[in-house]
Amino acid sequence: MELEVYLDNSATTKCADPVKDIMVKVLTEDYGNPSSMHKKGVDAERYIRTAKEIIAKNLKVNEKEIIFTSGGTESDNLAIIGTALANRRSGMHIITSAIEHPAVLNSMKHLEEEGFKITCLPVDRNGIVRMDKLEAAVCEETILVSIMHVNNEIGSVQPVAEIAELIKKKNRNVLFHVDAVQGFGKYRILPKKMGIDLLSVSGHKIHGPKGIGFLYVNEKVKIKPLMFGGEQQRGIRSGTENVPGIAGIGEAVKFSYEDHENRMENLYKIKEDFIGSLLEIEDVRINGLTGKDSAPHIVSASFAKIRSEVLLHSLEEKGIYVSSGSACASNKPAISATLKGIGVPKELLDSTIRFSFSAETTAEELAFCAEALKEIVPRLRKYARR
Repeated sequence: MELEVYLDNSATTKCADPVKDIMVKVLTEDYGNPSSMHKKGVDAERYIRTAKEIIAKNLKVNEKEIIFTSGGTESDNLAIIGTALANRRSGMHIITSAIEHPAVLNSMKHLEEEGFKITCLPVDRNGIVRMDKLEAAVCEETILVSIMHVNNEIGSVQPVAEIAELIKKKNRNVLFHVDAVQGFGKYRILPKKMGIDLLSVSGHKIHGPKGIGFLYVNEKVKIKPLMFGGEQQRGIRSGTENVPGIAGIGEAVKFSYEDHENRMENLYKIKEDFIGSLLEIEDVRINGLTGKDSAPHIVSASFAKIRSEVLLHSLEEKGIYVSSGSACASNKPAISATLKGIGVPKELLDSTIRFSFSAETTAEELAFCAEALKEIVPRLRKYARR
């Protein structure tokens, strides 16, 4: 059987076996509605409690501060729009960055249409938010700052604890939301210690199922629901809970943090070796920081004189799966705002590939990919010159 190498883990990850097993059990045996008062309902509700316990213990927060959602997009929308609407009497100013996920940026566009003033901060050449610009932007009217933890395209890591400290020092009433969809599972995140008021996470990025996520909401935060119904989850997110998904994300959190330090050390090691192999190819640029200044699972590389889509499909023919950017924007091909934001030359914007790993990615798989690139890239460039 030909080797299959999956290097698109920032788009989605393979479901872990413990996740699959518990979901099948819930779907086929413990399938009751958690709002029902009979035994089937009580059994279903127990899975929700267990998942909350796992997540809350991991984040060192209270269980009641965990709200289950349909994924990262809903978590971001609820965090941003829900808190903006609940706190608009205190001010109408919100701050974000230029390299956020579309779930954040499009929520901001919606609020702008509703009369809110949005400040979009620039980033430096490494994809890090300009702290001087952030400090200058925070004012008495500011009610919310939303900054992602790890960028999904280049793996830049924002100093979220420093950002929180700066914000609160300037205006202690400002709420701080962190989109941790790419950071959770790779880093230990402690919201209360780090000054984070709201935190978004998605299940399918951490070997859990698609269609489930959660939002941490500090119990002191005022937030308005975006969905109305049976008042489940304290009325913040009504609707019959997705019990199989919730049980799955609980197991996924447990799975992601097993032997965590060793897994991440290994990821950094194979990432460093892989980057070294890429730089052996002529005219290759690595975008953003490398080493432990960057996320352990993302490499963004630009291959001069080759369109990313052509390279992507050439790798696919060899059983290697990569991405030409954010999967969430793949249905609407456009030039990456992140790559533009960090100053990638214009001629390389459409020549960039994202390689993203999981804890199960092996050195052998990356070596196979690097060898394939050493064969493919010169050949494609040769054709491009004709």
